[in-house]
Amino acid sequence: MNEGIGHRKRKQVIIVAMTGNMLLDFAGPTDVFFNANKCLLDCGIDAGYDVLVVAAAADKKVDTETGMTIVCQHAAMDIKTPIDTLIIAGNDFREAREPALIDFFAWLSARDQHNTRRIASVCGGAFALAKAGILNGRRATTHWELSEKLRESYPAVRVDTNPLFTNDGHVYTSAGVSSGIDLALALVEQDHGKDVAIRVARKIVFYLRRPGFQAQFGNLLPVYAHEHIAHKAQTWLSEHLHEKLDISQVADHMHMSTRHFTRVFHQQTGMPPAKFIEKLRIETARKFLEDTDIPLERIAEQCGLGGLVSMRRTFLRHLLTTPSDYRRSFRTSLKDAGMSDLLVLHPS
Repeated sequence: MNEGIGHRKRKQVIIVAMTGNMLLDFAGPTDVFFNANKCLLDCGIDAGYDVLVVAAAADKKVDTETGMTIVCQHAAMDIKTPIDTLIIAGNDFREAREPALIDFFAWLSARDQHNTRRIASVCGGAFALAKAGILNGRRATTHWELSEKLRESYPAVRVDTNPLFTNDGHVYTSAGVSSGIDLALALVEQDHGKDVAIRVARKIVFYLRRPGFQAQFGNLLPVYAHEHIAHKAQTWLSEHLHEKLDISQVADHMHMSTRHFTRVFHQQTGMPPAKFIEKLRIETARKFLEDTDIPLERIAEQCGLGGLVSMRRTFLRHLLTTPSDYRRSFRTSLKDAGMSDLLVLHPS
């Protein structure tokens, strides 16, 4: 339950910046809490956050994907006192047995509700929480590209790919990179109420609750090697999506019997051909929505998705959004910014 604002004390937020991650993994949440302090002070409240970014290794260094090396004032293991909010930002996927991380994982494994009010992760930070046993039996998310790896590596974790962030008890996890901002705003709202969180969101020009789910960002189909049966079938299917396709047609093209093709395809892709075709139709429709102004009815026809009602139903099932909402969210930013002259859609 939330305390009254007037009686709140400053909360200690420890953000562990893991090596190999993106700057935004830890910079995004840090900026949210920093701006929350400014907004609270504007309201006459000096009960915000004491934020400290620390390293996971004893040398206090953080090597980022950008090529920058950041030297923190402290390593996580230096923190001996109770923590209000602990955020593991990113993950370099080094094993816990590596000498540089043994002490960190021992420290992290000892963090629980008795010494840390909230424990959270950004992107691949969920793997660190899982390694420490903190996610056992809990619902969690991570970047959509890492979801299957998390599920396979830690079967005790109930992985949910879709949300931008999750909450299970005192443990919070967020998806990729910028979703750490979504999570941090939610934590500020939990602590200080919606009005303060809205002020922070406006200040950093961000949504308080960003519309959408991770499903909208990830590819429905992986990239297959040229020799893979799915790649061979996809090349032909892409030219015939506007047709009412039958599995026997695809099998004929592959010079295989329908039964043999279906069995081999399912074995190699993990899905039946019909489901693959439906996902390919959606992926193709997504590109039309992102890059063109072709009417929705025409896109549905060209991609073999039936009429508008059928396409809408299929989009909701796979992407948790409608075609029109998807177009508004993901159409090329240059065009909407009045910079369409910079787009070279048909290079000579």
